[in-house]
Amino acid sequence: MTAANGADLARAYWERVVGPLLHRGFPGLPHAAGRLGTGSDVLGLDDATSRDHDWGLRLTLLVPADRVAEVGEFLAAELPGGFAGLPTRFPATGDPRPSYRVEVADPDAFATARLGVDVTRPWTAADWLVPTGQAVLELTAGPLFTDTDGRTARLRERLTWYPRDVWHHVVACDWQRIDQELPFVGRTGQVGDDLGSRVVTARLVRAAVHLGFLLEQRWVPYPKWEGTAFAALPRASAAAPALTAALAAGAWPQRQAALCEALEHLLRVQRTAGLPATPTATTPFHDRPFRCVAPALVPAVLAGAQDPAVRALPPGAGAVEQWVDAVDVLVDGRRRAAVGAAVGAAVTGAAGRVDQAPGVAPGG
Repeated sequence: MTAANGADLARAYWERVVGPLLHRGFPGLPHAAGRLGTGSDVLGLDDATSRDHDWGLRLTLLVPADRVAEVGEFLAAELPGGFAGLPTRFPATGDPRPSYRVEVADPDAFATARLGVDVTRPWTAADWLVPTGQAVLELTAGPLFTDTDGRTARLRERLTWYPRDVWHHVVACDWQRIDQELPFVGRTGQVGDDLGSRVVTARLVRAAVHLGFLLEQRWVPYPKWEGTAFAALPRASAAAPALTAALAAGAWPQRQAALCEALEHLLRVQRTAGLPATPTATTPFHDRPFRCVAPALVPAVLAGAQDPAVRALPPGAGAVEQWVDAVDVLVDGRRRAAVGAAVGAAVTGAAGRVDQAPGVAPGG
């Protein structure tokens, strides 16, 4: 048997090996099984290169917390040495020992560890800002082969997308991030700092790509696959040529023009999505030859949120992944939760340093 990809391999492994073992050893035990967690194959994006590490006979088996250890020990003793021409035990990143890669866990603990928020309780508006898109995809993107009690399926449904008012908040945050640095593409170039102009442009392209995912109501994968997944978005992907042109441009006026073209397209996507929109995405920045986001755009999007808890969130901070780019924080749910708890203090401190209204780029 030759699997076309990791998800197909995991399904066959479950149906022919792990599932029959579980049914024999623990008949009637509530469980869910799927290809969840980390790995390009969870996103359906694995290829021949993916097979050089952490790829193989992997799947996630979710069982009640009080049976996790027992099931894990049973599989360790009963799994065969190989299946489909591949070993059932092999080393992985962070664990050089050859071990079987059926991750046995309690469903709530498995989800909470990735999301950084306890899934056994209702979430507040602030809670929704802690998970990254990748963390959600680790629970929702991969195939679920079986779910006998429906717990995992219900969680996946819950994670379909942000509540609408939180959606308003994070969209407004991306526009604010763009507004705060868009004039710098030209200002840095004007003083001969071409490298600085390129760096700012790259930051803005990253924010625009993130915005595109938000407007399409799609979770953002980790950076290796952002461009690939963005290209598959039904509407926002049309901004890709302009974003690419911005990165390739040899002078700041062309970078600025390409960025603004992309932002106008994203604003049209926003309008189609039913979110508040201004007539244009950008306007002149004072009397200088630079552009900024239309001043009414961020307030209009924020005003669309009616939930007092969302309206009380610090403007401009958004989800943790919108203002933190340290990998060691983003991949650790506990660290993200700790960072998220500091949003208010962080934003207050930033406002004190800049001494300006939110969303307005500093002068100079």
